[in-house]
Amino acid sequence: MALLLHLDRTLDELDPPRWPDPPADATHLVRKVHTLRRVPLRELRAADLRTLVSQGVALPNVVPLAVRLLVDDPLLDAYFYPGDLLLATVNVPPPVWTLLPDLAAQLRTALSDLPETDLATLPLGAADEIARFIAGAEPPR
Repeated sequence: MALLLHLDRTLDELDPPRWPDPPADATHLVRKVHTLRRVPLRELRAADLRTLVSQGVALPNVVPLAVRLLVDDPLLDAYFYPGDLLLATVNVPPPVWTLLPDLAAQLRTALSDLPETDLATLPLGAADEIARFIAGAEPPR
């Protein structure tokens, strides 16, 4: 994975243009995303990845990091509940997965092996979102 060669770089470096400082009246979330763009990729934690994926920020650079975690632990509790990073990741727009077909296949394989009992612990509708991703269908708009 070529991205692993860039773990010491930041999203501002890898996903130009660099973002300016957030406005003074920015929300906590906006300030957080701006801050995360300046953190070296190797320092991003699961919760940071969930935030970036959920906000659609630099997805070709962030999704590989998320998938790397999810293949080992699909129901990882990044911040809110077990599977929160997974649900954010399976809802990434299809054009991103087109750029990352091997990662999509790896994640689909990992998810195909999840027991039904594990899926039952996820929020309502999550099993459908995961099944849609495994099938290669587009997320609803």
